Amino acid sequence: MIMNKKKLRKQIEFIEEIDKLKSIIRRTRLLDDSRYENDAEHSWHLAMMAIVLSEHANDKNIDLLKVIKMLLIHDIPEIDAGDTFLYDKDGRIDSVENEKKGAERIFSILPSGMTEELIGLWEEFEKKKTPEAKFAGALDRLEPLLQNYNTGGHAWKKHGIVRSQVEKNNLTIVHGSQTLWDLAQSLIDESVEKEYLEDS
Repeated sequence: MIMNKKKLRKQIEFIEEIDKLKSIIRRTRLLDDSRYENDAEHSWHLAMMAIVLSEHANDKNIDLLKVIKMLLIHDIPEIDAGDTFLYDKDGRIDSVENEKKGAERIFSILPSGMTEELIGLWEEFEKKKTPEAKFAGALDRLEPLLQNYNTGGHAWKKHGIVRSQVEKNNLTIVHGSQTLWDLAQSLIDESVEKEYLEDS
């Protein structure tokens, strides 16, 4: 009974700690353009996308629960590291080490066993080698693209992002889903036509 109480205390401490994810503001805005999205909303949205879009994964035998777990935890280290804009090359170099430290600190709040599982899932997501990580990564790239498309290119325009950058930084979608990459390309084309994105 004593061990169970100790384990429960650690689990609750972790749950309280990850509430901070709701305060990490991203560079993309909600689809209705009313405000900026936070990391917790982003993670929830990706998990729902995984449920709805899993049939479009390149690998038809992916472990959907594993994909959902990855998506729900993938940005938790940003509680310590902060959000890094996809197109910020210099910032992304520093963010890798900062996020690793954040993952180690935050997941270590959990009881033994759970810590190793979540760090393992986080590392798998970051490496993008497995079918599950590739599909999760595809969704992580597609959502901001959908947001930019629906907000008239808000983040792209604000930060001077052009078509070649969007294509280069989102090409990894194809590794998880050819279908979603085809969709992404059509959204990029339409964004250029509608002048949401500069064609260069």
